[in-house]
Amino acid sequence: MYKNILFDLDGTLTDPGMGITNSVMHALKKFNIEVEDRTSLYRFIGPPLKGSFEEFYGFSGEQSELAVRYYREYFKKQGMLENEVYDGIPELLTWLKEKKKTLIVVTSKPEAFTLEILQHFKLIEYFDFVAGATMDDTRNKKSDIIRYALDCCHIIDKSTAVMIGDRKHDIIGAKENGLDSIGVLFGYGNYEELKTAGATYIVETPMSILQCV
Repeated sequence: MYKNILFDLDGTLTDPGMGITNSVMHALKKFNIEVEDRTSLYRFIGPPLKGSFEEFYGFSGEQSELAVRYYREYFKKQGMLENEVYDGIPELLTWLKEKKKTLIVVTSKPEAFTLEILQHFKLIEYFDFVAGATMDDTRNKKSDIIRYALDCCHIIDKSTAVMIGDRKHDIIGAKENGLDSIGVLFGYGNYEELKTAGATYIVETPMSILQCV
Protein backbone atom coordinates (compact mmCIF):
# COMPACT_ATOMS: atom_id res chain seq x y z
CA MET A 1 0.00 0.00 0.00
CA TYR A 2 1.29 3.43 -0.94
CA LYS A 3 0.75 6.43 1.29
CA ASN A 4 2.10 9.11 -1.06
CA ILE A 5 0.58 9.24 -4.54
CA LEU A 6 2.32 11.40 -7.16
CA PHE A 7 0.32 12.34 -10.26
CA ASP A 8 1.45 13.72 -13.58
CA LEU A 9 -0.95 16.38 -14.91
CA ASP A 10 -1.12 16.31 -18.72
CA GLY A 11 -2.46 13.01 -20.03
CA THR A 12 -3.05 11.70 -16.52
CA LEU A 13 -5.41 14.04 -14.66
CA THR A 14 -6.54 16.07 -17.66
CA ASP A 15 -6.60 15.75 -21.45
CA PRO A 16 -4.74 18.85 -22.68
CA GLY A 17 -4.48 17.80 -26.31
CA MET A 18 -6.34 20.71 -27.90
CA GLY A 19 -4.67 23.44 -25.86
CA ILE A 20 -1.14 22.13 -26.19
CA THR A 21 -1.33 21.45 -29.91
CA ASN A 22 -2.91 24.86 -30.56
CA SER A 23 -0.10 26.47 -28.58
CA VAL A 24 2.57 24.53 -30.49
CA MET A 25 0.94 25.48 -33.80
CA HIS A 26 0.95 29.13 -32.74
CA ALA A 27 4.68 28.92 -31.97
CA LEU A 28 5.56 27.08 -35.18
CA LYS A 29 3.67 29.59 -37.33
CA LYS A 30 6.10 32.24 -36.05
CA PHE A 31 8.81 30.19 -37.81
CA ASN A 32 6.66 29.79 -40.95
CA ILE A 33 5.99 26.13 -40.17
CA GLU A 34 2.43 24.96 -40.85
CA VAL A 35 1.14 21.73 -39.33
CA GLU A 36 -1.77 19.96 -41.02
CA ASP A 37 -1.96 16.87 -38.81
CA ARG A 38 -2.65 17.89 -35.21
CA THR A 39 -1.92 14.38 -33.95
CA SER A 40 1.71 14.74 -35.05
CA LEU A 41 2.08 17.25 -32.21
CA TYR A 42 0.84 14.89 -29.48
CA ARG A 43 4.49 14.01 -28.84
CA PHE A 44 4.83 17.47 -27.27
CA ILE A 45 2.51 16.35 -24.47
CA GLY A 46 4.61 15.26 -21.51
CA PRO A 47 8.28 16.16 -22.03
CA PRO A 48 9.81 19.62 -21.46
CA LEU A 49 8.97 22.03 -24.28
CA LYS A 50 12.40 23.39 -25.08
CA GLY A 51 13.87 19.95 -25.67
CA SER A 52 10.86 18.96 -27.74
CA PHE A 53 11.32 21.83 -30.20
CA GLU A 54 14.98 20.89 -30.49
CA GLU A 55 14.33 17.17 -30.94
CA PHE A 56 11.28 17.28 -33.19
CA TYR A 57 12.07 20.32 -35.35
CA GLY A 58 15.84 20.64 -35.10
CA PHE A 59 15.67 24.06 -33.48
CA SER A 60 18.79 25.56 -31.96
CA GLY A 61 18.81 26.38 -28.26
CA GLU A 62 18.08 30.03 -29.02
CA GLN A 63 15.27 29.18 -31.43
CA SER A 64 13.75 26.79 -28.89
CA GLU A 65 13.74 29.41 -26.17
CA LEU A 66 11.95 31.78 -28.52
CA ALA A 67 9.49 29.05 -29.52
CA VAL A 68 8.68 28.40 -25.86
CA ARG A 69 7.92 32.11 -25.39
CA TYR A 70 5.59 32.05 -28.42
CA TYR A 71 3.96 28.87 -27.10
CA ARG A 72 3.30 30.49 -23.75
CA GLU A 73 1.74 33.55 -25.42
CA TYR A 74 -1.13 31.40 -26.66
CA PHE A 75 -1.15 28.97 -23.76
CA LYS A 76 -1.45 31.66 -21.10
CA LYS A 77 -4.17 33.50 -23.02
CA GLN A 78 -6.42 30.52 -23.76
CA GLY A 79 -4.59 27.24 -24.36
CA MET A 80 -4.39 26.16 -20.74
CA LEU A 81 -8.18 26.00 -20.52
CA GLU A 82 -8.62 24.14 -23.83
CA ASN A 83 -8.47 21.09 -21.64
CA GLU A 84 -10.77 18.67 -19.82
CA VAL A 85 -10.64 16.38 -16.80
CA TYR A 86 -10.64 12.68 -17.64
CA ASP A 87 -13.78 10.77 -16.69
CA GLY A 88 -13.25 8.98 -13.39
CA ILE A 89 -10.50 11.26 -12.07
CA PRO A 90 -12.65 13.18 -9.51
CA GLU A 91 -14.01 9.89 -8.20
CA LEU A 92 -10.51 8.42 -7.95
CA LEU A 93 -9.16 11.45 -6.09
CA THR A 94 -12.15 11.48 -3.74
CA TRP A 95 -11.57 7.83 -2.83
CA LEU A 96 -7.85 8.38 -2.24
CA LYS A 97 -8.47 11.36 0.02
CA GLU A 98 -11.04 9.37 2.00
CA LYS A 99 -8.30 6.79 2.56
CA LYS A 100 -6.04 9.56 3.93
CA LYS A 101 -3.53 9.36 1.08
CA THR A 102 -1.16 12.27 0.47
CA LEU A 103 -1.73 13.43 -3.11
CA ILE A 104 0.92 15.37 -5.03
CA VAL A 105 1.00 16.77 -8.57
CA VAL A 106 4.36 16.41 -10.31
CA THR A 107 4.50 17.93 -13.80
CA SER A 108 6.92 19.40 -16.32
CA LYS A 109 4.40 22.19 -16.91
CA PRO A 110 5.34 25.48 -15.21
CA GLU A 111 4.03 25.54 -11.65
CA ALA A 112 2.12 28.80 -12.13
CA PHE A 113 0.13 27.37 -15.08
CA THR A 114 -0.43 24.12 -13.21
CA LEU A 115 -1.99 25.89 -10.25
CA GLU A 116 -4.32 27.87 -12.53
CA ILE A 117 -5.45 24.70 -14.31
CA LEU A 118 -6.06 22.80 -11.08
CA GLN A 119 -8.01 25.71 -9.65
CA HIS A 120 -10.09 26.19 -12.79
CA PHE A 121 -11.10 22.53 -12.94
CA LYS A 122 -11.66 22.36 -9.16
CA LEU A 123 -8.97 19.74 -8.63
CA ILE A 124 -6.71 21.80 -6.38
CA GLU A 125 -8.67 20.84 -3.25
CA TYR A 126 -7.54 17.23 -3.55
CA PHE A 127 -3.82 17.90 -3.52
CA ASP A 128 -1.45 18.41 -0.62
CA PHE A 129 1.40 19.75 -2.76
CA VAL A 130 1.98 20.84 -6.37
CA ALA A 131 5.44 20.53 -7.93
CA GLY A 132 5.99 21.95 -11.41
CA ALA A 133 8.72 23.32 -13.61
CA THR A 134 10.16 26.79 -13.19
CA MET A 135 9.42 29.41 -15.84
CA ASP A 136 13.15 29.80 -16.56
CA ASP A 137 13.51 26.03 -17.09
CA THR A 138 16.13 25.65 -14.35
CA ARG A 139 13.88 22.85 -13.08
CA ASN A 140 12.10 21.05 -15.92
CA LYS A 141 13.37 17.46 -16.07
CA LYS A 142 10.82 15.04 -14.62
CA SER A 143 13.29 13.29 -12.32
CA ASP A 144 14.34 16.65 -10.84
CA ILE A 145 10.74 17.71 -10.27
CA ILE A 146 9.95 14.39 -8.57
CA ARG A 147 13.02 14.83 -6.36
CA TYR A 148 11.90 18.36 -5.52
CA ALA A 149 8.44 17.08 -4.52
CA LEU A 150 9.89 14.30 -2.36
CA ASP A 151 12.18 16.76 -0.59
CA CYS A 152 9.46 19.36 -0.01
CA CYS A 153 7.04 16.75 1.32
CA HIS A 154 9.74 15.14 3.49
CA ILE A 155 9.20 11.71 1.91
CA ILE A 156 12.22 9.68 3.01
CA ASP A 157 10.88 6.13 2.71
CA LYS A 158 10.59 5.72 -1.06
CA SER A 159 8.57 2.51 -0.67
CA THR A 160 5.62 4.62 0.51
CA ALA A 161 5.40 6.57 -2.76
CA VAL A 162 4.33 5.81 -6.32
CA MET A 163 4.42 7.95 -9.48
CA ILE A 164 1.46 7.85 -11.88
CA GLY A 165 1.82 9.07 -15.47
CA ASP A 166 1.14 8.41 -19.13
CA ARG A 167 4.58 8.89 -20.71
CA LYS A 168 8.01 7.31 -20.43
CA HIS A 169 9.37 10.46 -18.78
CA ASP A 170 7.13 9.80 -15.77
CA ILE A 171 8.29 6.20 -15.48
CA ILE A 172 11.98 6.97 -15.98
CA GLY A 173 11.79 9.87 -13.53
CA ALA A 174 10.26 7.56 -10.94
CA LYS A 175 12.98 4.93 -11.45
CA GLU A 176 15.72 7.53 -11.13
CA ASN A 177 14.27 8.46 -7.74
CA GLY A 178 13.79 4.89 -6.54
CA LEU A 179 9.99 4.92 -6.84
CA ASP A 180 7.49 2.42 -8.16
CA SER A 181 5.33 3.70 -11.02
CA ILE A 182 1.92 3.24 -12.60
CA GLY A 183 1.65 3.85 -16.34
CA VAL A 184 -1.81 4.83 -17.59
CA LEU A 185 -3.10 4.00 -21.08
CA PHE A 186 -5.86 6.62 -21.24
CA GLY A 187 -3.31 9.39 -21.85
CA TYR A 188 -0.79 9.92 -24.65
CA GLY A 189 1.64 7.07 -24.14
CA ASN A 190 1.10 3.47 -25.23
CA TYR A 191 1.69 0.08 -23.67
CA GLU A 192 5.03 -0.51 -25.41
CA GLU A 193 6.40 2.88 -24.34
CA LEU A 194 5.40 2.39 -20.71
CA LYS A 195 6.57 -1.23 -20.56
CA THR A 196 9.93 -0.43 -22.16
CA ALA A 197 10.43 2.44 -19.70
CA GLY A 198 9.92 -0.03 -16.85
CA ALA A 199 6.52 0.80 -15.35
CA THR A 200 5.77 -1.26 -12.24
CA TYR A 201 2.09 -1.43 -13.23
CA ILE A 202 0.15 -0.47 -16.37
CA VAL A 203 -3.58 0.28 -16.18
CA GLU A 204 -6.30 1.20 -18.67
CA THR A 205 -8.66 3.41 -16.64
CA PRO A 206 -8.45 5.89 -13.75
CA MET A 207 -10.34 3.62 -11.37
CA SER A 208 -7.98 0.73 -12.22
CA ILE A 209 -5.33 2.68 -10.30
CA LEU A 210 -7.08 1.67 -7.10
CA GLN A 211 -6.03 -1.93 -7.66
CA CYS A 212 -2.39 -0.82 -7.49
CA VAL A 213 -2.45 1.55 -4.53
